[in-house]
Amino acid sequence: MPDWGDVLKEINGTAIGHAQASQAAMDLVRRKYLTELRQNTRRNVIAYYSGWLSKPDVALSEITDEDKNGFMMCVHTIGSRERLKGLDLILHTPGGSIAATESLVNYLHQMFGDDIRAIIPQLAMSAGTMIACSCKEILIARHGNLGPIDPHVRGFPAYGVTEEFKRACKEVSEDASKIPIWSQIISRYGPTFLSQCENAIDWSKAFVEGQLEHVMFKGEPDAHKKSKKIVRKLTDYRGNKTHARHIHFDELRDMGLKISLIEDTQWLQDLVLTVHHCYMHALMNTPSFKIIENHLGSAFVKQQMVQPVMQLQQNR
Repeated sequence: MPDWGDVLKEINGTAIGHAQASQAAMDLVRRKYLTELRQNTRRNVIAYYSGWLSKPDVALSEITDEDKNGFMMCVHTIGSRERLKGLDLILHTPGGSIAATESLVNYLHQMFGDDIRAIIPQLAMSAGTMIACSCKEILIARHGNLGPIDPHVRGFPAYGVTEEFKRACKEVSEDASKIPIWSQIISRYGPTFLSQCENAIDWSKAFVEGQLEHVMFKGEPDAHKKSKKIVRKLTDYRGNKTHARHIHFDELRDMGLKISLIEDTQWLQDLVLTVHHCYMHALMNTPSFKIIENHLGSAFVKQQMVQPVMQLQQNR
């Protein structure tokens, strides 16, 4: 199977030599391998890719409500009978809105039931981890990672805010001289902010616990216990240290997730990583920063706006 360089050579060999041909070549090569993956798994495939790694300053690269339009288009072209074959959802995302994630997961379960597998070639962080935990099984590359699911509110880590507030209350009650210091810190949060953080924490925990219990561990007698253990690990703010922490396969398996390595099946590893290389080339070398695409070639693509070049003409 082609590696990173081989995929690039194939794209360049397919292109004629100008920008539009290069874009078309990327599409052709990528869809070729998506189709091949579908033929081998005999399952439907939808890839959900964000370009936040190569375009970190682009807004809306995270999970948003607009993404459902792309998923609706991809699901519609698959057809109701074909959906009975299940879905392999390839995820590469930094995360995003809890509300959008919950709504998207609900929609996919309506379309495919519980027969959804998450495939993680590299990274599915934060709300991307929530989506993966909403599937019956997770397949991940040895170098792939999930991340903590502690929510952020207005850019602040919700768990960090609540921990800081508890610390402030404790220190102020023990030493009143610390009131001026803590008042400056707490005042930046604004009214109702603490409640918003607490609600976001409760929401994310309840959502993931419910998905694990009723999808991944459906029918198992200790499903509730397993789900709570996993969520406790994924929301361990002190243990994880940072929301950006990359959690590896061994730790994810030890948490109790139903997770396996794509490397355990050679052809699956080859195809998934080849598909991944195709998407990364597209996100790095075109204006695209988000792609939602199925094995039939239906694609929802978000691109950076190219500012027009203004030319001043002198009257003669």
